Amino acid sequence: MRKPHVNWRVVIGCGLALAACIFGWSAWNHRAPESLAVAAPGDRPDYVMHDFELVALGADGTEAVTLRGPLLQRSALDHSSTITAPLFLIPDDKGNHWQMRAKTGWVSEKGDELRLHDDVVGTSPDGIGTPTTFTTTWLNVYPKQDLAMTDAQATITQPGSILIGTGFSANTKTRNFSFKSQVHSRYAPKRR
Repeated sequence: MRKPHVNWRVVIGCGLALAACIFGWSAWNHRAPESLAVAAPGDRPDYVMHDFELVALGADGTEAVTLRGPLLQRSALDHSSTITAPLFLIPDDKGNHWQMRAKTGWVSEKGDELRLHDDVVGTSPDGIGTPTTFTTTWLNVYPKQDLAMTDAQATITQPGSILIGTGFSANTKTRNFSFKSQVHSRYAPKRR
């Protein structure tokens, strides 16, 4: 009498399939708890952008503001955006750019209000007029009105002078600025 022939490929295949089923069942039963579950719909951003550049155009089709940064997240609730380490480039009346940086930023849904917070630094366009740098803790920018303003203390540095005051506003097109109160000036001679 002949022994039945065993096809070892079928036996090994069945064994592997059974092992895969057992492994899958075990992994399913030992998965992480649902505590890391889904965030509420309003807590999650609509989208996230990394290392981005956005150019917003005004009603006349010209550049209103350019925004660069390493991270932008748009809110699903109000469609505003929060930005990490934003750089806003705001053109003056000749198309030269003011640069405004901060640790954090926020942009309204329609882009008509920008908020910069923590270590805000603004610099006037390179090679145009008197080089100007201002610093403050927070700054709101309204591109349609060509206006940047804060109620916090601000420092404006130009060659030969430093102005410090409370409450500051600037016209980004004309480069005119003013303080509201407590203005102090200091002569700062150039170092040789």
